[in-house]
Amino acid sequence: MDDISELPFQTLIDALLDEDTPFNPRYLYRLTDLEGDELNLFIQTWPQMALWRRQALMEDLNELGSVDDLLSFENIARSVIVDEDPQVRLLAVQILWEFEEKDLVPIYLKLLKSDPVSEVRAASASGLGQFVYLGELDRLHKGTLEEIEDLLLDAFNLDPDSLVQCRALESVGFSSRAEIPGMVENAFASDDPKMKISALIAMGRSMDSRWEPTILKMLNNTLPGVRAEAARAAGEIEMKDAVPTLIELTSDSEENVRSAAIWSLSQIGGERARYSLQKLFQEADDDEEADFLESALDNIAFTDGLQPFSLFDFPEDDSEDELLEMLISQEGSSEVEGNGSNRGSQREEDFELRDDIEDNDENRGIQD
Repeated sequence: MDDISELPFQTLIDALLDEDTPFNPRYLYRLTDLEGDELNLFIQTWPQMALWRRQALMEDLNELGSVDDLLSFENIARSVIVDEDPQVRLLAVQILWEFEEKDLVPIYLKLLKSDPVSEVRAASASGLGQFVYLGELDRLHKGTLEEIEDLLLDAFNLDPDSLVQCRALESVGFSSRAEIPGMVENAFASDDPKMKISALIAMGRSMDSRWEPTILKMLNNTLPGVRAEAARAAGEIEMKDAVPTLIELTSDSEENVRSAAIWSLSQIGGERARYSLQKLFQEADDDEEADFLESALDNIAFTDGLQPFSLFDFPEDDSEDELLEMLISQEGSSEVEGNGSNRGSQREEDFELRDDIEDNDENRGIQD
């Protein structure tokens, strides 16, 4: 059947219940935007499915939804988020991360307060982060924002699991409450590298220039995870002083550090950053790397208020040394004065693109 949307839904249900036959991965597309009678039938069938198949299905939906923005498994995730299995609950929360519906807030709050599994509580804390951010944009009721902030602070201070503490710190990093900077500073002073990394994430999300010296120093840290998050934070705060070091980090031995440095250069903008990204694009030796660099070049064009990137933008005849010297000398005068007005919309877009902030290891180690 060429058009999967024409697949009879009962055929899909039968396939889900057939434990002896591998589930056809094409059928996953039939589950997008599920509603009405079909959603009700799916919910009725869910308890009859073997646990391993429920887990595998949620893993597949989570992965598929993360790579295809046109697919939505929101209604399924909402329906199974109270499942008795913690792996299913965790995956349901992760699927819902991309959605901004405010009625998700009570769901996350309940899970953060009472779920017995730390990974689920941590994922819920992460999910609340975007609502703290929306509250800072006055897109959420003040009372709701305060309730979220209070619970995240309680989780950071009282939850016995360090993973939950880290995720709570990262999410509350969006908040402008007066007590947050002190909390971030104390967390950064921790001997726990994971807590230090979460503090750097919170610093970047705060967009507070007070953290610039700390972030700049951490760009040269010996731990790759620290370098990567410092690089991301530099981009969030748009630290122009970090551009030379970020350019150096684009050749770091660790891929996550290189990727963070590249994207941060696209957030900061300027002639020197743009030239470096163009040069990297010309030297890219695989399609995936080239695609990422092209996205970064499109983003830096948005940052600087320029036309989208074109291959013809890259100068071939000029001496590289002379060109770089010219770009550096022009950087102060050529940057668009309106960059500040783009900051809010750019910040919002960057938040959606940061799916790599969350720890992909959260869903490991949970037993049936």
